[in-house]
Amino acid sequence: MYVIFGMFPVSCARTESSRAEFALGTVCSVTLFERGDNRVYQEIFSRLREIDNRMSVNIAASDVSRINAAAGIEPVQVHDDVFFVIERAVFYARLSNGAFDPSVGPLVSLWGIGGENPRVPTQEEIEKTLSFVNWRDIELDANSKSVFLKKPGMALDLGAIAKGYAADEAAAIIKSAGIERAIIDLGGNIVTCGVKKDKSPWRVGIQNPDEKRGTYIGITQVKEQSVVTSGVYERFFEKDGVRYHHIFSPSGGYPVDNELLSVTVIAHNSIDADALSTAAFVLGYEKGATLIESLPDTEAVFVMKDMTVRKTPGADFTITDKNFSLIQN
Repeated sequence: MYVIFGMFPVSCARTESSRAEFALGTVCSVTLFERGDNRVYQEIFSRLREIDNRMSVNIAASDVSRINAAAGIEPVQVHDDVFFVIERAVFYARLSNGAFDPSVGPLVSLWGIGGENPRVPTQEEIEKTLSFVNWRDIELDANSKSVFLKKPGMALDLGAIAKGYAADEAAAIIKSAGIERAIIDLGGNIVTCGVKKDKSPWRVGIQNPDEKRGTYIGITQVKEQSVVTSGVYERFFEKDGVRYHHIFSPSGGYPVDNELLSVTVIAHNSIDADALSTAAFVLGYEKGATLIESLPDTEAVFVMKDMTVRKTPGADFTITDKNFSLIQN
């Protein structure tokens, strides 16, 4: 999923129209067009790395790693931004009745998808691990900004929400700098700031789940919104002819196997779009669409295994790949 500019921005001697760096486990790019300023870029990427250092499960000194290490032992005081993201994650866990669950960390570790040695666990291993996955066992204390996992063996994983928060933080820096139009792309988490120079909406291509990156099935048009996709193509491995992707059922313990290939959510805040795209994917089309339609200023595009596409009523989406068909509800 990426923004279709139509033409490439032209940089001048004193500006840098776009910058890309590795952060948050992915390639992150920020485009400030003719207002590109080294100081602003440095502030943005410094903030992205700060968020990663606090929220990554792969950094031993991060707040999230400290929470996981103290599971069942004691609460851990965390930075305000970490507490906010976990609090928001619990909100979406409650809203989706557990379809989105930030305590899915033990399952992520068990399967190892995206790591060097992914594997298919035994049913016994999965059942044992599921006893540690329950968002209701996350205890938050707003006064002390502390987080406690009630059972030893529990572990948080904020991979389905932290990038959304980071994208919002980047957008806030851009707005504070007085930059009126920009594009943020954190490995597919898109935030559009303002509108294009000709005042038209941004055009964002939605990835074809069965093709290489950059191949899109259609275009959504947005203004001052975030576009986030969760899909089977993002991280996966194959074993005995079966593809196992990284979006798990918190109740079943396996990668979700339903009628969906991907869900794209369009919302004002990227943290919301990030969590909701995962929740809607896990719920499946009917329950996922019901959830999205219950929320203000939030839309979604569902790509199905049968090569059809469905969308919520307010989504501005046009099919461009004739192999897919849009089904109007």
